[in-house]
Amino acid sequence: MAEHFDVLIVGAGLSGIGAARHLKSQCPGKTFAILEGRDNLGGTWDLFRYPGIRSDSDMYTLGYNFKPWTEPQVIADGDRIRHYIQEAARENDLQRHIRFGSKVVSADWRSDTATWTVTVQKKSGETVQYTCNWLMMCSGYYNYEQGFTPEFKGREDFKGQIIHPQFWPENLDYSGKRVVVIGSGATAITLIPSMTDKAQHVTMLQRTPSYVISVPQFDPMVRLLLKFLPEMTVYKMSRARNNFITQWIFKLSRKYPNFMRKVLLKQVKAQVGKDFDMKHFTPPYNPWDQRLCAVPNGDMFKALRKKKASVVTDHIDRFVDKGILLKSGQTLEADIIVTATGLNLPLFGGMTLSVDGKAIEMNQHISYKGVMFSDIPNFSNALGYTNASWTLKADLIAEYVCRLIKHMDQTGTRIAVPERKDPNIKTGPLLDMTSNYVTRAEAYMPKGADRAPWKLYQNYALDMDQLHNGKLEDGVMTFRKAQAS
Repeated sequence: MAEHFDVLIVGAGLSGIGAARHLKSQCPGKTFAILEGRDNLGGTWDLFRYPGIRSDSDMYTLGYNFKPWTEPQVIADGDRIRHYIQEAARENDLQRHIRFGSKVVSADWRSDTATWTVTVQKKSGETVQYTCNWLMMCSGYYNYEQGFTPEFKGREDFKGQIIHPQFWPENLDYSGKRVVVIGSGATAITLIPSMTDKAQHVTMLQRTPSYVISVPQFDPMVRLLLKFLPEMTVYKMSRARNNFITQWIFKLSRKYPNFMRKVLLKQVKAQVGKDFDMKHFTPPYNPWDQRLCAVPNGDMFKALRKKKASVVTDHIDRFVDKGILLKSGQTLEADIIVTATGLNLPLFGGMTLSVDGKAIEMNQHISYKGVMFSDIPNFSNALGYTNASWTLKADLIAEYVCRLIKHMDQTGTRIAVPERKDPNIKTGPLLDMTSNYVTRAEAYMPKGADRAPWKLYQNYALDMDQLHNGKLEDGVMTFRKAQAS
């Protein structure tokens, strides 16, 4: 007999631990378990161990809405974030609910029983099954087992070491080494200054620049307010302020892209110096067409000024024995090449889904309020913001699912499913971004749409209104009993 739970949560990272706490707090009578494929909790913040690993969002918004961030660092390193998640799990007695080494491979819904049957592959090789009434996906958005690395010609000719940041070797000694980091995203921006402490020189090799912005790592205003106000009060104030600033920058970028381009480039120019070639920080796209990269305390700019690091904008021709040959004819000599070239985006950790025996193809479904999907019952997914902190949306999603579960209890129904009835809905890409990892996954991703409640807003105020205060029975969400399915 499969072990049964009211709710199964997939993933024991930032989203999964938060969802479990919300569920335990708001639906205290419900049984639940957390299925985690790895041996530790923490998700991203346990997996990534490269030098300088840190958030690119401030911790007043990346932290949970129920647990204040009390460390002085606003932009926190991976160890501190992992400890924060572990602390949240301990404080809410969640560890005993986690089934480690449990990789979900499939989930099958039956309408006649209103249950999901979840098949799990254990690390021992054993296959087990669980059943649940609600399935909460909190497994993140990228493949933990394989990062994205393009095919580089001549890779086998390179005599040095090639590393992907997702699989950083423990105790790697890069002292006195020449390091080339391929990439221009948040990972590369983090690695460059962090490796200059020991490396002979670090070069960031990019095909296309990213927009970057210097942010303070400490917030003196918070330290001052804590002398007079309770922690949670200061935390909520800082959370609201930083969220407003982030949304304001995003809106200005979309409405006045030329103005924001000048602002962003001007703050970079002020830090790298008048002689620096600004082509290395001048992207061909508009601000926020791709995610804006944060540079805590301008640490990367300091490394560039001190000549400990450099930036090269060019295309790779091939790897050679001593490094990388560029299309321009230049050879970048290297002892270590780091391929910070992005992530793979498998849906739901690569698991398969079916409803009443029919396999689900997610590109045939549209997102409902950024939480559920058309015609898939009792199934939610934690998808955070791309233009703000992930946890802002993850908290809202978990609380909304708790609202749905309580409503079903009150109405004596067992199924909640958003039904696509409007034939005039126009679909489009789910995420309005041009980042490579997004465009690579677009063919199999769920769709977005042009109107509520199917439209993915990427706006905290609008989501707060519809997820916290909006009607549950909105003409799209259908509640029913199992035998009527």
